[in-house]
Amino acid sequence: MPHSMHPRAPLLPGIHSPHDLRRLPRSDMHAVADEVRAYLLDSVSKTGGHLSSNLGTVELTVALHYVFNTPVDRVVWDVGHQTYPHKILTGRRERMSTLRQLGGLSGFPQRAESEYDTFGTAHSSTSISAALGMAMAAKIKGDDRYSIAVIGDGALTAGMAFEALNNAGVEDCKLLVILNDNEMSISPPVGALNRYLAQLMSGQFYAKAKSMGKSVLKGAPTLFELAKRIEEHAKGMVVPATLFEQFGFNYIGPIDGHDLDSLIPTLENIRHLTGPQFLHVVTKKGQGYEQAEADPVAYHGPGKFDPAVGLQKPSVAPKTTFTQVFGQWLCDMAAHDERLVGITPAMREGSGLVEFEARFPARYFDVGIAEQHAVTFAAGLAAEGLKPVVAIYSTFLQRAYDQLIHDVAIQNLPVVFALDRAGLVGADGATHAGAYDISFLRCIPNMAIACPADERECRQLLSTAYAQNQPVAVRYPRGSGAGVPTLAGLDVLPFGKGEIRRQGERIAILAFGTLLQPALAAAQALNATVVNMRWAKPLDTALLIDIAKTHSCLVTVEDGAVMGGAGSAVLEALQAAQLPVPVPVLQMGLPDVFIEHGDPAKLMAMQGLDATGIEASIRVRYGV
Repeated sequence: MPHSMHPRAPLLPGIHSPHDLRRLPRSDMHAVADEVRAYLLDSVSKTGGHLSSNLGTVELTVALHYVFNTPVDRVVWDVGHQTYPHKILTGRRERMSTLRQLGGLSGFPQRAESEYDTFGTAHSSTSISAALGMAMAAKIKGDDRYSIAVIGDGALTAGMAFEALNNAGVEDCKLLVILNDNEMSISPPVGALNRYLAQLMSGQFYAKAKSMGKSVLKGAPTLFELAKRIEEHAKGMVVPATLFEQFGFNYIGPIDGHDLDSLIPTLENIRHLTGPQFLHVVTKKGQGYEQAEADPVAYHGPGKFDPAVGLQKPSVAPKTTFTQVFGQWLCDMAAHDERLVGITPAMREGSGLVEFEARFPARYFDVGIAEQHAVTFAAGLAAEGLKPVVAIYSTFLQRAYDQLIHDVAIQNLPVVFALDRAGLVGADGATHAGAYDISFLRCIPNMAIACPADERECRQLLSTAYAQNQPVAVRYPRGSGAGVPTLAGLDVLPFGKGEIRRQGERIAILAFGTLLQPALAAAQALNATVVNMRWAKPLDTALLIDIAKTHSCLVTVEDGAVMGGAGSAVLEALQAAQLPVPVPVLQMGLPDVFIEHGDPAKLMAMQGLDATGIEASIRVRYGV
């Protein structure tokens, strides 16, 4: 058999860092990309995780690490859920089996995990700001290195990205912004900008015509200047170049983000340019795996699956999630009240608005990755007599805190905030945890905060929130709850009132939200009273004072930060009441640390917030 007919030895096992990658000839990069894609698919199918976005960035990742001297040259990945190929090539291939598991690799870049993770990301649209900071730091320190921001077209809809572009365009530094244009964020992208970026064929035609025209006209300076002026006006109609060049960037592209023979030479040329550069690459989510290409949303963050078969419907119907409870309630309330409008910042699927969009398209608004705009947009709708419901993850509401205070709360506008992913979120880790909403919301005048204990109460408290003439947040966790069936109606619960769920002696556990279930289990062993508080603000102070007078010690439990949380509200209320005999309070909740990724039940148990942990803490504190 001729030597050329022997199967080629795989390259990936010999790549332990980008230094190993850069020792290979450029002709090997196609094989490396194929091996990375195959390894990625096999790995994620066993662990679960983000898939479509990572399949789409394989060639771009290979090209970046091949051309640039990483980690000396800095690469900042926007959002960061597309960095699995990056992890595979930067010495973490053998740990991919631990992805998103307790003690394992993070699903996002983390500075503490690798020197190649130059900046921690997990929320959208921060990359250009961070990379610009790094580029200016290099200039100040006299370091000769590039800073590169890789940002998707969905992330480019956020105002922060444009603030950074505006700043970067006037700085003379080694900054490269790569627009990874896959025409898809998590939900389909929206807005005028995405339509503008979609004019790709015209862009390729323009790039060829521009190059040819310049070479022909160079010999005639006057004619060349005239052509250049015409070009500045004409190209804005056919390519996205004008927008970014007006910011002060040198625009290059669009080019095929899966064509290494185009990517590598282009990046090598850019390395020798000065000033801010903007490279527009076109990629496809799910590239190389037919099922993911056909349905990139379904394969955005799948669990474990067989790649040969693809995703399958579970044989046993899964429990109803809080997100599904919200989605059904929203449709039911919209059918009941034509004033209702639903708003999401680019999280249609994650927040449960797919059916609402289909049934009430005129009242559905996906505003893009623009949380600040989403909240003030809702305020404008509410000011005109409509009833906006903002469906937003707890962690993303943090990005609109100023708007929450100034545009909604000060004006006391009736906006309902449906806060999904409250508490710990498991595999996504600290960046996505909804640990702080009670703390940062309850200090805002006019704001109310509801904490449903189960699915039925979630629906009831959403109706209660909608009925108020003030801003109200309803917080609920990721996944399913106790399995309590919901009711079909739109009945409400008393505003700001809790209930006693178990009558016991001496000890009273005040439960906020879904920790009611482990609190009841712990109370059974302790013969303790359990109060379902339902509201972190306003507190049911009458019930609280009554409980404090009839019990010798109190315990508060919540799946949010202890500092400034619902337990702190209880302490403040008791202090204000000036009881003749002060009652001791044990506060239980999330500690003052960032809790990393892992199985949610394990993480809660580690914080002592399961039934066993609650019982043990009470026994230790109160000697029972």
